[in-house]
Amino acid sequence: MSSIIQLLPDHVANQIAAGEVVQRPASVVKELLENAVDAGSTEIKLIVKDAGKTLIQVIDNGKGMSVTDARLCFERHATSKIRHAEDLFSLHTKGFRGEALASIAAIAHVELKTRQDQDELGTHLVIEGSKFTSQEVAVLPRGTSFSVKNLFFNIPARRNFLKSDTVEFRHVIDEFERVAMAHANISFILFHNGSEMFNLPSGNQRQRIVGIFGGRTNEKLVPVKESTEIVEITGFVSKPEFAKKSRGEQFFFVNDRFIKSGYLHHAVMAAYEGLLKDGCQPGYYLYLDVPPHTIDINIHPTKTEIKFDDEHALYAILRSTIKHSLGQFNVAPVLDFDRDANLDTPYSYEAKEAVMPSVQVDRNYNPFAEEAPVKHSSSFASSAGGGSFRGDSFNPTFKKERQPAWESLYIGTSPANEEIAEINFESEEVTGSLFNDNEVEQAVYKTYQIHKKYIVSPIKSGMVIIDQKRAHQRILYEQFLRNITVQQAASQQLLFPLVLHYNPGELALITEMKEALENTGFVFAEINRDHLVVSGLPVNVAESEVSILLEELINDLQQEVPDSSFSQSDRIAKSMARSLAVRTGTLLTEKEQENMVNALFACKEPDVSPFNKPTFITMRVEDIDKRFAI
Repeated sequence: MSSIIQLLPDHVANQIAAGEVVQRPASVVKELLENAVDAGSTEIKLIVKDAGKTLIQVIDNGKGMSVTDARLCFERHATSKIRHAEDLFSLHTKGFRGEALASIAAIAHVELKTRQDQDELGTHLVIEGSKFTSQEVAVLPRGTSFSVKNLFFNIPARRNFLKSDTVEFRHVIDEFERVAMAHANISFILFHNGSEMFNLPSGNQRQRIVGIFGGRTNEKLVPVKESTEIVEITGFVSKPEFAKKSRGEQFFFVNDRFIKSGYLHHAVMAAYEGLLKDGCQPGYYLYLDVPPHTIDINIHPTKTEIKFDDEHALYAILRSTIKHSLGQFNVAPVLDFDRDANLDTPYSYEAKEAVMPSVQVDRNYNPFAEEAPVKHSSSFASSAGGGSFRGDSFNPTFKKERQPAWESLYIGTSPANEEIAEINFESEEVTGSLFNDNEVEQAVYKTYQIHKKYIVSPIKSGMVIIDQKRAHQRILYEQFLRNITVQQAASQQLLFPLVLHYNPGELALITEMKEALENTGFVFAEINRDHLVVSGLPVNVAESEVSILLEELINDLQQEVPDSSFSQSDRIAKSMARSLAVRTGTLLTEKEQENMVNALFACKEPDVSPFNKPTFITMRVEDIDKRFAI
């Protein structure tokens, strides 16, 4: 019997390996940026087109590669990072597997331009699907330029699996931010479709965080610093009042490598115990420096999972360090009831010495200088020399003129018996009502609310039990979708416009869905690089809900939630409906209950919510009779 086992060709093995290493355009961005960092670059430029599906180009000014290295780097398990197996436990570089470039070259068109500082000429390579098509000598600047075009051109199933450009570019930004935050000493620039998204000059950790997430981030940060034999912790955590509903700005870096760790996240949450509202997540940017031999990075191809030697000690140190920082900066309350907080020395003035106060003297001041004459009233006559004046000898220039009676101030005003009830006053606060004020037809049957959660309405065959939250989601969803696609909704103008701050990636997302939001009733007066100004709101949106609504909407669109949506308009309508729907536990008036019932059964699909959950159930009289065994 002939042998059936055979070695796979290199291009097939590379495509198999690419399935683990390259999952989407963001994976290519991560690998190329980390290679540029390992090359000792001080300036790195990332150019992306169509969220990386058409082009991903990384240009650095690192040490470059020789002709032999340029050709050899695309072979599997070819790397300059390690030499022996022991090197895996003393890693000081990002990459070490030697699979990334081979995997990328197997599923894309790759163009490499590189030159070392001591060479006069560089190398220009072109590869298409693991096949070298050309190799030339070229005049190039110092450093390396990788261009990856037409990703997954030979794997159409994987290309069709990619999400929309919005979602894929969000992942690209995530990888870019993670590498840029880990290396604040390197300058990073990101271009997408010809427009500059980020321009981050080299600086310190705080400057890099503020540069990525916007200027308002600076006031949120609380410094964290601790040094022990096990770990050295630096970085920042956010103040509890700036906690968000989503888990967006949460970063762990171990030896300048981004990682994900639910165990360490639990340590941070434990440090915030008692300081956060329910469901809120704090932001943190923590850098952990541990001895390389105490961790194992070779767990997953993405290198985002790490095994620690002593996780329990790390947990305790991280938790106590964050608690200490929150208390040190007066973020967390202290238990000293006799302490006067007004006498505390501000942290920024702790190391400063006291300065002798200066005394300023006004040498031109003269207390005996003549003052302006004061006019005296005619009452001085009663006290002049103790004498008295007769009416015929009094000087007429000092006579007090008779003032008109106080009643004359009210001449021409309305009579006092005017009906005050007819006067209409403008409300102090502009708030949107939950339901329209249209008159509701007189209902034959009365509705009831149970446990502030369900609405019960009798019908001829029995009764209908409605989930008020899901029903309101269905009503709002169809209303918003109709406003976005058919007609523009009414808007209420704000007397004082709202200024909301977001990072560049979030603002780009809002700009993309600006037209759809304006159709629902939003009015944007201005959208800048780090903030936007809202001057008008939908009628049923309160001013206090705007920040939460946009935050949840951005989070849903970034994660493309829900996945069953057909378009961006559908996702916006679903997200806004979920955010603005009446909550479970809200007491509804009788009129609001009737409005809810009538509006629900006027919808096109009243049976289910926008998320395919049932909105109501019916109970027939026969079913109730059976329960009572009648």
